[in-house]
Amino acid sequence: MQKHTVAIVRYEEPLESVKKAVGMAGGLDRISSGSKIFIKPNIVFWTKSVPFPKWGVITTSRVIHDMVVLLKDKGIDDITIGEGVVTASAKDKETPAHAFETLGYKELEKRYGVKAVNVMERPFEKVDLGDGIELSFNTDMLNSDFVIDLPVLKSHNQTMVSLGIKNLKGTINIPSRKKCHSADPEKDLNFYVSRLADKTPPIFTLIDGIYSLERGPAFDGKMHRKNILIASWDILSADLAGCRILGHDPANVPHLAHAAAGRKRPVDMSDIDIAGESIEELAAYHEYDFAYSKTDEGVMPAPMAKQGIKGLFYRKYDLSMCTYCSALNGVVLSAIKFAWKGEPWNNVEILTGKQMTPTPGMEKTILLGKCMYKANKDHPDIKEMIPVKGCPPDPKDVLKALRQAGIPVDEGLFNQIDQLPGFFMARYQDRPEFDESFFKV
Repeated sequence: MQKHTVAIVRYEEPLESVKKAVGMAGGLDRISSGSKIFIKPNIVFWTKSVPFPKWGVITTSRVIHDMVVLLKDKGIDDITIGEGVVTASAKDKETPAHAFETLGYKELEKRYGVKAVNVMERPFEKVDLGDGIELSFNTDMLNSDFVIDLPVLKSHNQTMVSLGIKNLKGTINIPSRKKCHSADPEKDLNFYVSRLADKTPPIFTLIDGIYSLERGPAFDGKMHRKNILIASWDILSADLAGCRILGHDPANVPHLAHAAAGRKRPVDMSDIDIAGESIEELAAYHEYDFAYSKTDEGVMPAPMAKQGIKGLFYRKYDLSMCTYCSALNGVVLSAIKFAWKGEPWNNVEILTGKQMTPTPGMEKTILLGKCMYKANKDHPDIKEMIPVKGCPPDPKDVLKALRQAGIPVDEGLFNQIDQLPGFFMARYQDRPEFDESFFKV
């Protein structure tokens, strides 16, 4: 049985900790000075409007800087940092540029000659991943000699964990991202994600666990200071170790189980040698799920049920709800929560994703998003249909739909969506372990 090495080290000091993790994982000797390197960080979300709560949400600039230095020390000059930041509009080039500037990627360009690219502005190539799956990947990544994958140590509210393999979703184009959120129960999100690393150049994975995130992938999760680095030349092995450190059994994480089966690998880590720290000593359970409640009065997130809201049916999102609707979903729930004044609503149901079907007996049914509208626009169980057809939905149209359904949501929440992260940021204010310097160069 071939053995794979995973290095686990505690982050203690700049450069030296990353250097130690890389060295214990086998070093960079297989990369020659003439190699083309593509570095893939994780910037799942960004806003220009408020200081963004980065901890556990996106890769630290500290780790990116230190990897660049190690590559430069090997004499490597052709280095590209590439990411496809999620934005409300595909035409938004300013937000990714602001992220790159703020995080110091432009400074890395000046100091070390690296290139920082928004993959949404670059070409894509279609790749056949087998079993009828074709996705379009960024050409800079596909045509590199090696990929340095720098995900964050986080749990995820759809895929349970988001680590090295899942991080590659940021290299595919928007139609491919939406395709991953398939309504096919056999070839679902987990099935697609499990294939993302199958046709890439060789990957070195370094999971950035200086901060971790519970109930990720975005700013509404719970952030922790962990000081953990996980490194391997085998992406699946790194993910299996990271999954264990997040307190989850990889056998219960569908995309990792799929990936292991596809590689004819055991999911129990019996073919992995751990160098450095003990997984058992570092492991801490990270919740991935948001609780929902079903009562006689409706279905909704548990905190809203506890609040006493009645007459609302807002079923839990499923794997078919894509990233772009997911980003809006939290705003909608927050708006509804603040709109509640104690009077029951008139059996309003809100449907999301691609798979849900209407519940008989509802008075008003909001179909949130183009996919949900197409799936249910002719459904006989809908008494009054309120469609929001955009892809992604326009916040102004969502506002109008909720008010039409009798839910008097505040217009300000929809006009200032970019301000919402500041609300979650307040939790970490004046806590010294949440240090902005990790996101500067």
